[in-house]
Amino acid sequence: MVPTERQLPLCIDLDGTLSPADMTVESILLAVKSQPWTLFFIPVWLLRGKAYLKTRLAALATLDMSVVPLDGRVLTLIEQAKANARSVFLVTGSHEKYACALAARIDLFDGVLATNADRNLTGRAKAQALSERFGPKGFDYAGNARVDLPIWAKANQAILVNASTSVVRDATKVNENVTVLPRSKPSIRVWLKALRVHQWSKNLLLFVPLITAHKLDEVGTLLAVVAAFLCFSFVASATYIVNDLLDLQVDRHHPTKSRRAFASGGLNVSSGLAASLFLLITGVALARTLPEYFQIALAVYFASTLLYSVALKRFASLDVIVLAGLYTLRVIAGALAVKITISFWLIAFSMFIFLCLALVKRVSELIDLSKRLADKSAATTAADHQPALAARRVRGREYSVEDIYILQVLGASSGYLSVLVLALYINSPEISGLYLTPQLLWLVAPLLLLWVTRLWVVTARGYMHDDPIVFAIKDPETWLTAFITAAILWVATVLQL
Repeated sequence: MVPTERQLPLCIDLDGTLSPADMTVESILLAVKSQPWTLFFIPVWLLRGKAYLKTRLAALATLDMSVVPLDGRVLTLIEQAKANARSVFLVTGSHEKYACALAARIDLFDGVLATNADRNLTGRAKAQALSERFGPKGFDYAGNARVDLPIWAKANQAILVNASTSVVRDATKVNENVTVLPRSKPSIRVWLKALRVHQWSKNLLLFVPLITAHKLDEVGTLLAVVAAFLCFSFVASATYIVNDLLDLQVDRHHPTKSRRAFASGGLNVSSGLAASLFLLITGVALARTLPEYFQIALAVYFASTLLYSVALKRFASLDVIVLAGLYTLRVIAGALAVKITISFWLIAFSMFIFLCLALVKRVSELIDLSKRLADKSAATTAADHQPALAARRVRGREYSVEDIYILQVLGASSGYLSVLVLALYINSPEISGLYLTPQLLWLVAPLLLLWVTRLWVVTARGYMHDDPIVFAIKDPETWLTAFITAAILWVATVLQL
């Protein structure tokens, strides 16, 4: 005898339904991040079956299910079912390691059915398992994907969560009792944030060699640098997405980064991987129109950024050197795009000023961490003291709050050294051929000193955004400094005193 609808058990899928995340894909990303060579073993494991693949990945990667985003509408369904004395089961193709951890977190499930070493619980296998346990039409099932169609065909009620239009159409053909919880399409604003379009401002550095060589009036040269700017912007956005996907676990523990599109579940990992691949292909295709040496610089940038995301960012000191190098590489690439010989002075200045900015970013993160620890200190008991000490380190990096002072010293020193390089350049013989009145450039030095000093004062007071580029874009004094500097350079170029 089939039980009444009120008594029917409610079966909930995990990936894409209860959570917008995909545990298998995220376990691949986490495994590749910790052990990059895993990428070469995945096809071999897949040949032995999806159950074997998921089991091997679960052994390598431990996802923190306590921070995995959840769909509030599905949680409401579960709570309503429990209020009506219905049994609720988590039934998923994800590995049982992750399913059991999530069930323990929510503590509303009466049982868990998941993939293990012997069975990949998806599609027809899941439909058969549920029919054997509850009988045909003896359960309601909430899922999201085409693979769930055989399950909905045997369910009493088909609940479609975040399903595509085509899946909804096909589900109504196999089950007349359909409830749809529609998915909301990500807005353009969400995608722009995920692509970090505001970070494209960093790629304006490609125009620096053109400006310092006084060739902005050459249309062909200017268009070449515009193309180079787009190449770096597309490739940079591709690497930003990859970085966010590799940092999902870390970002979900961060007070602000947890709101990023992929960490919060606003965008799914699969669409992120597709967008990253599209941007990379577009950037490389456009680069084919530029000189070969520029293409090499772009390839070095892409490889370095990936290596930074996978490994180098975890090493204290090395990470900021790499960041400064990536900024400087943009300047070099701008020169290579139009075959301009870049000066020693420009490279030296770039290394020091960008090292200063990279250290600002690290110090601002540590000061933010220090503030959060101070807020929690009143509630910390003696028994909690040791965990509090462990929390003094930045998650995923080798920095701790004890490093703030030395990093401030190094960062400020680097900023002032960039001013020294500028002063030496102003006094060098090379400058006389570029400016009619090079003496006016001395006015830039105190402006830069003032800007660097203020930068570190703002950081020390805890007012710095965790991304200095965002701070600079929004900071009126930075814009004023840039405007006055540009005016001085123009006057020094056209006016002879």
